[in-house]
Parts: sequence; structure tokens; C-alpha cells
Amino acid sequence: MIRTSTAILRSHLGCSPSKRFRRLLSSNVVSGVPKEPLAPSAATATAPASAPPPPPNNATAATSTTPLPSATDGNPTSSNKGWRFLKYSLFGALTGATAAAGYATYAYTSDEIDDKTRALRTSVNFTVKDDTPAVDKVKGLLYSAAMTVPSKAIDLYLDLRRLVEEQVQSFSEPYSEKLLPDLHPAERHVFTLVLDLQETLIHYDWTREKGWQTLKRPGVDAFLEHLAQFYEIIVYSDEQSMFVDPVVERLDPKHCIRYRLSKGATKYQDGKHYRDLSKLNREPGKILYLSGHALESCLQPENSVPIKPWKQNDTNDTALLDFIPFLEFVARTSPPDIRPVLASYEGCEIPTEFIRRSKDYQKRMQEQKQQQGRFWRR
Repeated sequence: MIRTSTAILRSHLGCSPSKRFRRLLSSNVVSGVPKEPLAPSAATATAPASAPPPPPNNATAATSTTPLPSATDGNPTSSNKGWRFLKYSLFGALTGATAAAGYATYAYTSDEIDDKTRALRTSVNFTVKDDTPAVDKVKGLLYSAAMTVPSKAIDLYLDLRRLVEEQVQSFSEPYSEKLLPDLHPAERHVFTLVLDLQETLIHYDWTREKGWQTLKRPGVDAFLEHLAQFYEIIVYSDEQSMFVDPVVERLDPKHCIRYRLSKGATKYQDGKHYRDLSKLNREPGKILYLSGHALESCLQPENSVPIKPWKQNDTNDTALLDFIPFLEFVARTSPPDIRPVLASYEGCEIPTEFIRRSKDYQKRMQEQKQQQGRFWRR
């Protein structure tokens, strides 16, 4: 009996420490303690270690003046999304309108756009008649109201485009449709000789030693003085008038040159200033344009008379004097249209070819006279 009780006591004493140790390791030991939520790793790493705030007092919570959050404050992202959608919509509308205006400017003229959009712009002026049904009245008023903004936008676009085109045209087109006054009726048979300045009558250049220099081509005085008897002589340059006027005054003291045209009378196209002979208010068949760069600087190549460009080093140049016989012959014979005559000299040096043709003509005339003399002798 004593042995049995001693064994039972030992078994109780031997198992009690292990059970207590297992209870300490099990989750039932801390099941009654409230669990704290886990914080993110970044917040745990960056947040300073501090003691948790004390629980709020009932009196303090009751007397706190902090307003309670409203329903709209609880969802701030909805208002941000609405504003962002409106902003992107306006940006998209402006981008689309700009792209449409750019394409219309590139593809159509202002008159074509005016014709294509006239029906749309006139539909805004909706007039209500007395016998119009109520449904049609409402439809018409709604359509007119919906088309008001596009119609006003098109009108604004057309006004701005015409304004810009007028400004651009003032720089790219000659300042007048008639650059010269009407020719006197007694001089309508007279040909008009248009002369360029640079490398035709003069040559100006700049050097470090002498600065700007304007040199006169050899034979200019004799050329102008002689041909002024037969032609209406005009200087047509792409330089500014502040340069052309004083140069012509010194170049032509006897006033053989009747008119001067400068850069404002040229047509700006493809990055260059061209002479537009159609604006001279003269008959096209009676205009000759003499220039060292005639074919490159004139919009009417059929009226161009190329001459060798002159540089200041060529002191023995006689190109102007060589042209006098041909130009005098044209003025004296007065062909009805000078353009076919100039076309026959295409690809040739006109003074040399004219002398050759003149000699051939004289030779043929002499042969005809000799044949006629032989016929009468017989």
C-alpha cells in the first residue's frame, strides 16, 4: 500500500513540470491577450521608436473640437478623377481642333473651306415659322444651338487665316498689280528693256581692307545713253530701295533709266525673290529682261536675255557693248512678239549668234543681187 501511494506521488511529481512547460509553449497561454495588427516593413523600418499613445479620455473625446469626417471627405479620389477627366478631355479637343485646322490649311484654300462650310454656318440661323410643328421647332432649335460653337469656330478660323494670308502676301507678292504707270499712247510701239543691277550693271563686294565697294561695269554709260533712244529702260532689282536709289543716281547721271523697282516689287517664292514681268503693266511681247542671272531670277524665262555675269576683276569686259547691235536691231525692226525671237537664240550667245546671222543674211543678199545682175545681163 505504501509502495503504491509512493509510485502515484512520483508520477504526479514527474509529469507536472513537462505539462507546465508545454502550456507555456502553446498558443492557449496568450490567447486572452489582444493582438496588435502587423505594420508594413517599410513603416516599421522608418518609424521612430516611441511609446504608444495613451487611450483617449472620455471627457477629452467628448469636448474635442475636431470635425467629424463627411461622406465626401472620405472619398477624395472621385473628385480628382473627375477633374483629371475634364482636363484630358479639353486637351484632346484642342489637339483635335488644331490638327483639323492644320490639315485644312494644308489641303484647302480659304475660299474652298468657305464654300464647304457655308451650309453648316447658315444652318445656325434657324427661323421658326408659324405653321411649323412643335416637334420640328424643338429639333431646329436644338440643332441650331448645337451648331453654334462649331460655326463660330469656323468663322474665327477663316478670319484669322485671311488675316495671316494678307500679311504673308504683303511680303511674298509685289506691292501692286501694276508696278508701272500706263504707257503713253504715242509710245505703245516702244519696247521695254528691264535691267538687273548685281553682276549686270554693277558689282558690289566687301573686303576687310576696303569694306563695301560698288563698281561700275565697263561700257555702262555708252550702253544706257545709246539704248535710251529706242527703249523704255527700267532697273528691276531684288535689293532694298535704300540701296537701289543712290546707286542708280550715281550710275545714271543723265537719267536714261526711267523707272526703278526694288525688293518690294519682287515675288518671294521658294526662298528667293523673283522678278515678275507680268506685273509691269506692259505688253508681254515687248519686254526684254537682261540679266547675268536672267533664267534663275525671272518668272518669265521666255522674256529673258542672258548676259555674262561681271566680276570686278574683269576690266576688259565688253558684254554690254556687244549687245547694242542686237538690241538696236530689235527696236528698229519692232517684231510683233519678241518671245519667238529670243527662243531662236536659246543655248547661244546672242551677240555672237546675231553677228553670224547678220553676216549670213548679208551674204545671201549679195548672192541674190549678183544673180539678178546676171539675169539682166542675159
